[in-house]
Amino acid sequence: MTTQTMTTHSMVQPRLRLTKRGRAVVSTLGVALVLVLIGVAALVASPQAIASDETVGADFGYVIVQPGASLWQIANEVDPSVDPRDLVAEIVRLNQLQGSDVQAGQPIALPLRYAEVSGVLSAGELGIDV
Repeated sequence: MTTQTMTTHSMVQPRLRLTKRGRAVVSTLGVALVLVLIGVAALVASPQAIASDETVGADFGYVIVQPGASLWQIANEVDPSVDPRDLVAEIVRLNQLQGSDVQAGQPIALPLRYAEVSGVLSAGELGIDV
């Protein structure tokens, strides 16, 4: 062999080969990473309310859904000056509802700013333990 052939040959890096055990470890790490990412995404998208300093110990106002009433109607009655779509979305988030469907007799919590509105009841008046 010539010197040139030896130099070229000696510079070639061997390919990385994983054993069966190595492939299992790499696969397990990949699956674990995917599961962690899914868990983080689920926490970020979780509909559970997180109490802020101003809501801790706060007494929300409630309305009782009347037969045939909708969240749209409740939003219009509570505050006709705001866009009902925004208030309905806020009520859905606050009550952790799956949608805007409500049942007659169901107590619905309203944002704190509406606790003193006429016709809005406190948790104590409804016998709700908060």
